Amino acid sequence: MQLVVLTLVVLIVIRIGWLHAFHGNELKANALDQRTRIYNEPPRRGAILDRNGANLAFTLPARSLTISPNRVRLDAQEPARYNPANTVDKQLTTLANKIHDAVAQYGGAAMAEKVKVDDILDTLHKDSQYEVLIRNVDPDIATLVARDVPEVAADRQDIRQYPNGAIGENIIGRTEMSGVGQFGLEASADSTLSGHAGMRKQEVSVRGQVIPGSLEETLPVTNGSSIELTLDIDLQAYVQQQLEQAVANSGAKTASAVVLDAKNGTVLAMANSGTVNPNGDVAKQLEEGKDFTNESLYAAFEPGSVAKIVTAAGAIEDGKTTPDEVLQVPGQITMGSATVKDAWEHGVVPYTTTGVFGKSSNVGTLMLAQRVGEDRFASLLKKFGVGTPTGIELPGENPGFLPPKDQWSGGTFANLPIGQGFSLNLLQMAGIYQTVANDGVRVEPRIIKDVIGPDGTVTTPDPAPSHRVISPETAATLRSMFQAVIQRDPTGVQQGTGAGAGVEGYQIAGKTGTAQQIDPNCKCYSNSNYWITFAGIAPADDPRFVIALMLDNPQRGVHGEGGQSAAPLFHDIASWLLDRDNVPLSPPPPGQLILQAPN
Repeated sequence: MQLVVLTLVVLIVIRIGWLHAFHGNELKANALDQRTRIYNEPPRRGAILDRNGANLAFTLPARSLTISPNRVRLDAQEPARYNPANTVDKQLTTLANKIHDAVAQYGGAAMAEKVKVDDILDTLHKDSQYEVLIRNVDPDIATLVARDVPEVAADRQDIRQYPNGAIGENIIGRTEMSGVGQFGLEASADSTLSGHAGMRKQEVSVRGQVIPGSLEETLPVTNGSSIELTLDIDLQAYVQQQLEQAVANSGAKTASAVVLDAKNGTVLAMANSGTVNPNGDVAKQLEEGKDFTNESLYAAFEPGSVAKIVTAAGAIEDGKTTPDEVLQVPGQITMGSATVKDAWEHGVVPYTTTGVFGKSSNVGTLMLAQRVGEDRFASLLKKFGVGTPTGIELPGENPGFLPPKDQWSGGTFANLPIGQGFSLNLLQMAGIYQTVANDGVRVEPRIIKDVIGPDGTVTTPDPAPSHRVISPETAATLRSMFQAVIQRDPTGVQQGTGAGAGVEGYQIAGKTGTAQQIDPNCKCYSNSNYWITFAGIAPADDPRFVIALMLDNPQRGVHGEGGQSAAPLFHDIASWLLDRDNVPLSPPPPGQLILQAPN
């Protein structure tokens, strides 16, 4: 008997020696691998704030119950080796039931429905090191489940909140379930907002308890930075509400608006109709035609007469005319291969230069454009930013289209000066009027005010680039001339096309626009589908705000009245804003502007 025992001991020692000599490193590595757990610590995503610090998007703490299927199956192999009846599949089934019961105990039946036993089993059989069993779990519940089921981890998986619903959502965007930015600023500024994950590596016992003193490696977490926008959420909410009402009243497909600070070009509001509310049923809203698209940047359109201010700028800047010059304007004009008429039938009419734009005469505008010349006019369009991306810190901008000068045809110069034949987005259109409001200096629009680091450090972006386009004197003259568009006259003779934009007690300068859309059937301009535009400066005597509007094919006015002008919508937004900010009243105008001289 002693000999047998001695023989067994010798064999065991030989076996141990052999394993140590030939498989020692491998077994040691396997043992360490089985004991080691890697815990990821996700960073806290930064908030998005408006100009006054109001939350537009922020993160609430939550937990996700997670598991490592590969690790669980590996750990189950050892018990199965010593007890063939305790198979890996049997252990996985037991674990799946244990997880489900723990979730039901602490989270209730509704939460347990989200982690059915069969679904847990499917997850446990995946070839994966990391799987999420259930998201958005209350931290206290997640901690209790993880305590009772050591194989399950309670990882932080924060919930992104959008407290204003659809308000500003076209700008803010949203994140995916995983926390990655999907649309809007959430996508374009994802690297700034997201931060960097931390990590810790520890050894645990077979029961899942941390082995004291086993911490091997740590990588500190870096939370994301917050972004403060130039956006005014109260103004944004009002503008968005007005756009929705305008679409309902006018029958337009969509409507968009941009409000800029007249001096520095920062975006105070950028709104679209039909914006998705991320807190609602997104799939249903998308089926209803709503979306996350920022139409103010994404949709390029022909501006129509609202762009005639570029022609006016060239004519005044180069001394080709004066505001009071009387032009004998016929009912039509032929330029190259195109014959252009005004929107109303008339013979020769003595319009002043101011009246050409106040009445929105295509013929008079082209007469002045001929004086400016093709080369100079092409240069002015580029200086005003047409055909060039604005540089705004948002994704998806459509820079529009401006035909290169060497590709102009015989009729091109008959279209461009009256706002047809090229396209731009609404922010670019607002930028043209911001240039005039800012004494001739175009400031590239921006929407990020500050970036606030996780340690509270505030970083202000460099000032936006600015470009001198016209002289201060020309800009002041244009602001005076384009008050004719808003001017009222009981006789109608000296009344402009956008009288509905006027705000009592303030001088307002602006321009209406009606641009024909392309008929897809004939590939020609439609006589029934239009883009209706308006852009204006408030107040014109001391510019504070620039407001630009676009309605896609309205059937009526924005208040449901006849006609298709966007001028009343400008009035509603401008009057609300001027009143809200207590902007001082303008001095009375010096007198009535003369649009049509006596015969």
